[in-house]
Amino acid sequence: MKIIDKYILKRYLATFFVMLFLFIPIGIVIDVSEKVNKIIQNKVPFGKVALYYVDFTVYFANLLFPIFLFLSVIWFTSKLANNTEIIAILSSGISFQRFLRPYLIGATIVSVFALLMGFFIVPKASQGFNDFRYTYLKGNNKTRETTNVYREISPGEFIYVSNFNINSKTAFDFSLKKFNDNKLNFAINASRIRFNPEDSTYTMYNYTKRKVGELDDRLETAVKKDTVFKFDLEDLTPVIYIAETLTLGELNDFIDKERERGSSNINTYLVVLYKKYSLPVSAFILTIIAVAVSSMKRRGGMGMNLAIGIGLAFTFIFFDKIFGTLAEKSSIPPFIAVWLPNFVFGILAIYLLRNAKR
Repeated sequence: MKIIDKYILKRYLATFFVMLFLFIPIGIVIDVSEKVNKIIQNKVPFGKVALYYVDFTVYFANLLFPIFLFLSVIWFTSKLANNTEIIAILSSGISFQRFLRPYLIGATIVSVFALLMGFFIVPKASQGFNDFRYTYLKGNNKTRETTNVYREISPGEFIYVSNFNINSKTAFDFSLKKFNDNKLNFAINASRIRFNPEDSTYTMYNYTKRKVGELDDRLETAVKKDTVFKFDLEDLTPVIYIAETLTLGELNDFIDKERERGSSNINTYLVVLYKKYSLPVSAFILTIIAVAVSSMKRRGGMGMNLAIGIGLAFTFIFFDKIFGTLAEKSSIPPFIAVWLPNFVFGILAIYLLRNAKR
């Protein structure tokens, strides 16, 4: 790299991380002000709160890093333009495309870092972030429960529980039914079932099993019975945010399993998967837009560039959220819904870049 490349790249990365570390404390302060009453009311241990805000920092930074990147590029590029540095660079014979090279190198570094974070680190932070909210902050309950779980765990095999408590790993009104050729083969019922993590078994209470025969049925009962089932504990946990807590390999396996079961939430899981790839790509698109918008010296100065940038940034967020929700709630294919904002803003980036070159 030339001296000019190192100069711009250094400013690119430094401004981005400064912007990131400036906004994260603001986000933490706002979050604390919203949740401090419930934290005190529920007597949450300080260690849990501290760990929550470590997870919150990672979760928050990953969620908004394209916007932070966009605003930071506009900020320091506008300063270059106001100081007539860009005019001097282009007047020396360097093309606008060559001038853009260190920006793309910086976007590559940030995107690879964000990609790896999204694959392996963010899922763990997302689990801690959501577990804390559901354990201590959702309503007045100190336990996390899900109700009326009905799942197909394998072809023709269904389970149902009226509610499941993740803290005690206990489900109530358990039922398991097995069908062959649309005919009931057997049905297992228990008033309560508890998972034993030490040996991955389940303990059923007030257990009954009805085996359907051609002429008569067989009935088996027990006050308490230990057994092994093919379903996982995750089949009983809340599916609201489970996809966000899985690493890339785990998420792919989970989606394959849910697709085989005919899960109605498959689009939600696919949105999470595709966003792991689309979010880093948006860094390139937003970088090009930011450079194209802020490389010209305007009469309004840096303030005008920032106003345009903030408007574009929130428009991008709006499109991203709207199409993500449509993919989860409607028939729009998740792949199209997730990548459409990048496609639209990619066309905008090409248009602005062509005008900037002129």
